[in-house]
Amino acid sequence: MRAPTGSVVGLCSASATMSAMGMAFLGYWGVHEPVPWRASDIVVVCLAFLGFLAFGSTIWIITSPTEDGSERIVPARRTFATGLVLMWLAVIVAIIP
Repeated sequence: MRAPTGSVVGLCSASATMSAMGMAFLGYWGVHEPVPWRASDIVVVCLAFLGFLAFGSTIWIITSPTEDGSERIVPARRTFATGLVLMWLAVIVAIIP
């Protein structure tokens, strides 16, 4: 079954948008503060960076050519969902004291 028209563009733009929102979150949250980092700060940054990696992988997976011409929508959707969960976990860990 073919993916709906616009799936590639939609996933690429959604990944780029969530990456930008994640960067804005890290900037607003205070990753640049001069105070010593706690263990929870390191967890937040690691989760966010893993989310960025998943969002970048989404774009790479969906736009990479395949030998048989098949679409790679399903794995790209999974990596996008993984990045989304990781970014939300970073936000939740940052909010909970």
